[in-house]
Amino acid sequence: MRNASEVSSAPRLEPKMEPGTFFYKCGPRKGQLNSGWRLGTNLRRAGGPWPASPFLWAFGKVLSGALCPRGLLHPEAGTTGRSAGRREKGRGRGHQAGGHWGTAGRSAGRREKGRGRRTPGQGTPGRRTLGDNGTRARCDPRAAPLRGRCCPSRELKTRNFSGSGGHFSLREGEFVHDDVWAIVNNPDVRPGAPLRWGIFTNDFWGKGMAENTSHKSYRPLCVLTFKLNIFLTGMNPFYFHAVNVILHCLVTLVLMYTCDKTVFKNRGLAFVTALLFAVHPIHTEAVAGIVGRADVLACLLFLLAFLSYNRSLDQGCAGECFPPTASPFFLLLSLFLGTCAMLVKETGITVFGVCLVYDLFSLSHKQDKSSNGVVHPRSPQQPGSPQPASLPAHPHRDSGKQQRFPHKGAWGGCHSSLPPEPKSSGFPVSPPAVWSLMRYLTASSNRNFLLTMRPFLKRAVLVISYVIVVLYFRLWIMGGSMPLFSEQDNPASFSPYLLTRFLTYSYLLAFNVWLLLAPVTLCYDWQVGSIPLVETIWDMRNLATVLLAVVMALLSLHCLAAFKRLEHKEVLVGLLFLVFPFIPASNLFFRVGFVVAERVLYMPSMGYCILFVHGLSKLCTWLNRCGATTLLVSTVLLLLLFSWKTVKQNEIWLSRESLFRSGVQTLPHNAKVHYNYANFLKDQGRNKEAIYHYRTALKLYPRHASALNNLGTLTRDTAEAKMYYQRALQLHPQHNRALFNLGNLLKSQEKKEEAITLLKDSIKYGPEFADAYSSLASLLAEQGRFKEAEEIYQAGIKNCPDSSDLHNNYGVFLVDSGFPEKAVAHYQQAIKLSPSHHVAMVNLGRLYRSLGENSMAEEWYKRALQVAHKAEILSPLGALYYNTGRYEEALQIYREAAALEPSQRELRLALAQVLAVMGQMKEAEKMTNHIVSEDTGCLECYRLLSAIYSKQESHDKALDAIDKALQLKPKDPKVTSELFFTKGNQLRERNLLDKAFESYKAAIELNPDQAQAWMNMGGIQHIKGNYVSARAYYEKALQLVPDSKLLKENLAKLDRLEKRLQEVREKDQT
Repeated sequence: MRNASEVSSAPRLEPKMEPGTFFYKCGPRKGQLNSGWRLGTNLRRAGGPWPASPFLWAFGKVLSGALCPRGLLHPEAGTTGRSAGRREKGRGRGHQAGGHWGTAGRSAGRREKGRGRRTPGQGTPGRRTLGDNGTRARCDPRAAPLRGRCCPSRELKTRNFSGSGGHFSLREGEFVHDDVWAIVNNPDVRPGAPLRWGIFTNDFWGKGMAENTSHKSYRPLCVLTFKLNIFLTGMNPFYFHAVNVILHCLVTLVLMYTCDKTVFKNRGLAFVTALLFAVHPIHTEAVAGIVGRADVLACLLFLLAFLSYNRSLDQGCAGECFPPTASPFFLLLSLFLGTCAMLVKETGITVFGVCLVYDLFSLSHKQDKSSNGVVHPRSPQQPGSPQPASLPAHPHRDSGKQQRFPHKGAWGGCHSSLPPEPKSSGFPVSPPAVWSLMRYLTASSNRNFLLTMRPFLKRAVLVISYVIVVLYFRLWIMGGSMPLFSEQDNPASFSPYLLTRFLTYSYLLAFNVWLLLAPVTLCYDWQVGSIPLVETIWDMRNLATVLLAVVMALLSLHCLAAFKRLEHKEVLVGLLFLVFPFIPASNLFFRVGFVVAERVLYMPSMGYCILFVHGLSKLCTWLNRCGATTLLVSTVLLLLLFSWKTVKQNEIWLSRESLFRSGVQTLPHNAKVHYNYANFLKDQGRNKEAIYHYRTALKLYPRHASALNNLGTLTRDTAEAKMYYQRALQLHPQHNRALFNLGNLLKSQEKKEEAITLLKDSIKYGPEFADAYSSLASLLAEQGRFKEAEEIYQAGIKNCPDSSDLHNNYGVFLVDSGFPEKAVAHYQQAIKLSPSHHVAMVNLGRLYRSLGENSMAEEWYKRALQVAHKAEILSPLGALYYNTGRYEEALQIYREAAALEPSQRELRLALAQVLAVMGQMKEAEKMTNHIVSEDTGCLECYRLLSAIYSKQESHDKALDAIDKALQLKPKDPKVTSELFFTKGNQLRERNLLDKAFESYKAAIELNPDQAQAWMNMGGIQHIKGNYVSARAYYEKALQLVPDSKLLKENLAKLDRLEKRLQEVREKDQT
């Protein structure tokens, strides 16, 4: 910005920065020092020898040139630029050292006034001037502006480093917080999901836009970038984070370009603005959180749309209040880019409002100006009179098409010369300025104001009509309904008092501004008590609201006061970029689902950075040499502090644990962060810590139904768990997970009808909750209601087609129902939906095993092991090897499984059984006795010991083991029958036939289908000579196993004995 200076009566030519010039530099006069050298000298004196800090010297040179005018630190200028102007008073009017690059050049030109006016050939160095005849005269090439010592290539490297350096630690990040729901669990994004039109009908989280449970966030283009990420690099979080960092660097570069072309028109100030934007800590959530890509990409498209709109206008056409549309292509491109920004995130649509207001207040109302910026309207009495020779003709009138856009190929148009600002003692807003604006709008020369507005009105009608169509489409895709949020999402919006809502919403605006100014306290979630409601006007926080209102009013009046001038775009653009993108998050038009969200400040922070740098530039012009140096050093320290804070925040976003723990440390009074941290601890199995944080969340927010529900799942006492579920349902009667958990609890208590009712309600209020379908169907199947169970499974698959668990459970149901062929398809579908679903792979292997396809079963078991090397997968594979006689492989598999799960009794018992079969009796006996010492109630251990002792012919020990097993009184009668049968075998080996017969008799009483017991009983009777009884027992056994060769042989022997006995009897009779 230019400082106020008095305008001389004689026209002067002011220097103009040419495109590509980083510093505007007039050749230093004799005795004049370069400002960058001066700052380097000062820093060298303050901080030690110069060679030890070359970067600080170079950066100080750039920053000093950007923020302070070149004449400010001139050795001959005394303490301030104003005193320098006063010393020139003898040669002309006083000049206040200006705020633009090249101010020294302007003052040098003004100091020549006493010696006469410049001729066209003696134009201001570095600028093309106009001769008296209206033709262009080129200045001497030797007088061309000198470039700064920081060449553009070095500047670009510095920018790229600053834009990505703060976020470099994201290379080791993972999916955290909302990333899990938007990417990992999103059916439109996750690996294996086909690219379908559902992306354009579903919300950001994969739910249908028309559904009541939808978040209504329609961002299909952002979802497509996630899908492209997975297609190219898989589910590696590194590449997701890398794309976010690259986009942030692009936004930084485009913002610098935008500031250079349309705001400051000064590369130094644009560079400092981009640097501040690049390292600002408020951007951590948007860049480090993968879902923040929506904000970053929308911001990039926002800037490109703004630049396209600016490029579409004929900014080089003067003499008209509103420039016409020079390039319809760029105007249409702006509409397209703005639409893309909206399809990335909803806030992108605000770019259209920014463009129209910028068009109205900044690009329009250009008047014919002389080269010194003074307006010379034509006399109404002589409309055709030629322009006086003393006033140069307007450069764009005779320059042709080539001069209408001096920066051909660049967005941003030409850089018109800026008129000098009237001298002002304070803030450039005053009643006379506003009055001057009103007189301008009502002057007789502007009675045809509406006629001159025609170009702008055409653009406005086009843009507004397009926005209306886009908004109609947005409402249509939402199903005509707004998203539903809970009180904990946005407590102020649920307050019944209008005053509370107004005061809280107003304070939240000030709070967001404070986060931009001082990003000290940052948190990933600001819900549930983080910011208490402002319920009375006597709340001290209202002072912050009033202060913000005053500042915004002054800045707005400042823009109105500069309505006619071409300068002061900094405040206008800063306000537009700050206010408009934040409007959708302000609760002004509709309720939003958060209190404060740092990621939504990504776009508004552009306006803050512009205003901040503009303020520094103005402040630097008002300070003396010492004050300016102090300000520059303070700015460098602030940027370093912001960089450090950004790096620390990035470390927080590296993992779920660090993120959730930081929330508890930062906002310990926030119930939501305690709840999230408790969820993480529960997933990690740290139940005691999880219970503590759940209870803390309930203490802070007693109405947190989900915390009550989750606390119930961790409570071992079923009565206490039931109480938590019931309290959750009192607060939220439609809480489908609380209904589900309470239903399962009642199911375990054999209250099956109540459980069925609750599970049906869970499905009713959560039709996409697949676990409720599985639980209800299994309960119905247990009651023998197979038809209803199958209907529930089919309804679940219809409503939850992407649930791999539901397909797996349905496959188990089909196997139990006798339809193994149908089960195969559902197991395979579960694996297709979730390629890492090892449970479905094991179930499919067991199914093939039952069908006798051992090779297929082995293949699926091994595929499951590739996904997860777990003991629960090794166990069925070992059983397959054991049952097919591959004992060596079975032994290896069981040893490996037992090493993975040494506490698993079943695995060690199976290993002992394999050892016993392979003849390694001592090791098998030792392992089994060790298991018994740990668990004296191990029934199978006693059975195995009995078998081991029997092989060792230790029948007494074998009988003792069987008696201990019978003392356990197993509930299954078949198991007890087997024990009595085994005991009978041991007694028979000891030739205790009567006791053995009694044991066999007890076995068949418990299980009449025990054919072996019937046969052994017949054998005992056969030995004892009771052939009739023996035949009866043999025939009973033969009915059970008609193909038994042993039975047929025994019957044949019995027949021969009976025949011999008959022959003997006949001989005795004869």
